[in-house]
Amino acid sequence: MTFDLHIGDQRITATTVMPLLARYQLIPKLAQEVILETAIAPVPCTPEETQAAVQQFCEQNKLANPEQGRAWLAQQAMDPNELENLATKGLKLQRFKEQNFGNKLESYFLQRKSALDQVVYSLIRSKDVGIAQEVYFRIEDHPDEMTALARQYSEGPESQTGGLIGPQELSTPHPVLARLLSISQPGQLWPPTRVGEWMIIVRLEKFIPAQLDETIQQRLMGELFSQWLQEQMKGVKLVSASSSPSTV
Repeated sequence: MTFDLHIGDQRITATTVMPLLARYQLIPKLAQEVILETAIAPVPCTPEETQAAVQQFCEQNKLANPEQGRAWLAQQAMDPNELENLATKGLKLQRFKEQNFGNKLESYFLQRKSALDQVVYSLIRSKDVGIAQEVYFRIEDHPDEMTALARQYSEGPESQTGGLIGPQELSTPHPVLARLLSISQPGQLWPPTRVGEWMIIVRLEKFIPAQLDETIQQRLMGELFSQWLQEQMKGVKLVSASSSPSTV
């Protein structure tokens, strides 16, 4: 079955749709969806799961009765089978990730752990080397004054929190700062260190090691899936009748 799309005075046909997809840079998105649909097609769903997914989809889209459902399908140029595929897409994608990447999580977690570990730290930054040195010596003598000194002297937004930052993943701070924190013990104070235009004084308050819990598992499976999808996209070619194939 073929359709023509009418938008105002414009008539978009199967022949003209590809140039429009190219103009609006939608071909990569289309390719990703085709790759994804092909990948999850063999993933099974029980009739009960399908029914529940369709019901949830209808509730989310405010399709309260069969008439509204039929009108929505007509507007989307879809049939009931396509609605089922759309409604179960999330469930099938989750199972696809688990089937293909679940057994890789532990080793991938170990690769990523150093970036996923979290820290809470106190920071004071100043562009004035002399002030940074003075503040550092004062904190050395009176560690409990760091909060007040951060409010008074730090030139960054951390001054509003008394210098306290975090919990924050170690992949977030500037690499120089992240390295200092990664080799610190709680309570360790570092002398003024240059980071770009700043002289920073930093003290590690708390180290929170990453755990392979449910949240991290889902995040890492998403990363592995994204890497897989990027590899699949490398094989996508756009072929013109008058030119050589080109990569999307």
